Amino acid sequence: MRAVTSVDPCNHATGQSSQELSPAVFVTGCPRSGTTLLQRMLNAHPLLAISNDTHFIPRALEKAGDDVEAAVAKHGDVPLTDELVRHAREYHRIYRLRLTADQFDAAAAVASTYRELVCGLYAAFAENEGKQLAGEKTPDYVRCLPLLHQLFPWCKSIHIVRDGRDTAMSLREWARDERGPARFDLWAENPQAVAALWWRWQVRHAIAAEELLGPERHLTVVYERLITDAESELQRISEFLGLPHSLQMAAFHRGKTRPNANLSAKQAWLPATSGLRDWRNQMSEEQQQLFEALAGDALRGFGYETRFERVPAAIQSEADALREGWKVSLAKRHPADRIDQ
Repeated sequence: MRAVTSVDPCNHATGQSSQELSPAVFVTGCPRSGTTLLQRMLNAHPLLAISNDTHFIPRALEKAGDDVEAAVAKHGDVPLTDELVRHAREYHRIYRLRLTADQFDAAAAVASTYRELVCGLYAAFAENEGKQLAGEKTPDYVRCLPLLHQLFPWCKSIHIVRDGRDTAMSLREWARDERGPARFDLWAENPQAVAALWWRWQVRHAIAAEELLGPERHLTVVYERLITDAESELQRISEFLGLPHSLQMAAFHRGKTRPNANLSAKQAWLPATSGLRDWRNQMSEEQQQLFEALAGDALRGFGYETRFERVPAAIQSEADALREGWKVSLAKRHPADRIDQ
């Protein structure tokens, strides 16, 4: 995407109308990795509106059947049917786009394909927000990036990665019932291990997407760098998106912060804040060893330090057994997923 100060009537790279410039970007990552922080920063840009956790784009396709999803993967789009419209309209998170029923119906009325419907919805979202472009932050889209790029060939994607050990500690507080890694059978037995394996599974999807898409379409942002040097990272992100850099992004929290010890950093709208988690002090040595045995390769792949050249044999044996249990649990919930099979 080239630099934008006003939306052109046509996207010359694809021959598509300005409406089809949205969704322009997808923000993804393992939950509890800073996706909301990045969403709020990008949403503060004067040209860009980022919706929050709608999930609906691939979910509507899934509900329409495997053949529809496969057709998108093969051809890039499918004709819009009443069934697809219904699945999108009735998806339980679609309300997060904050569109009226009339706006949804208007987008559906002029769309002939699923791509056109989604583009129309995000164009309406951008207009409502007084912005020229729109994007989406849904962490789980990290596992759908090839499909999303096939459906929207002009879009870009950003994966934010955080040290898996800090992420795992946050996941243990956040996950419950049918949310996140708590959905997996193995969670009741060993939540620390499942948090490690779930993080590794998510980031391996991101690695695969990066290899497929290349640096022109996919960008990795390291959470810790975003925290310690926000302006430099946001400048890099702006260049990647082809947008002029805006100081408003780093100031996203101004006028919204609510200092309250009982609120989480997200609820309090804190600025980029270091030290919210510190696995070095908050995880026992045995927990650190188990995490490295389960996901040390992914940590090292993103440049994170590991402490142990070799973990004790008993912990390695435990990790091997847990990994096999994870594969069984993953196959039950996501039988088509091949990343960890």
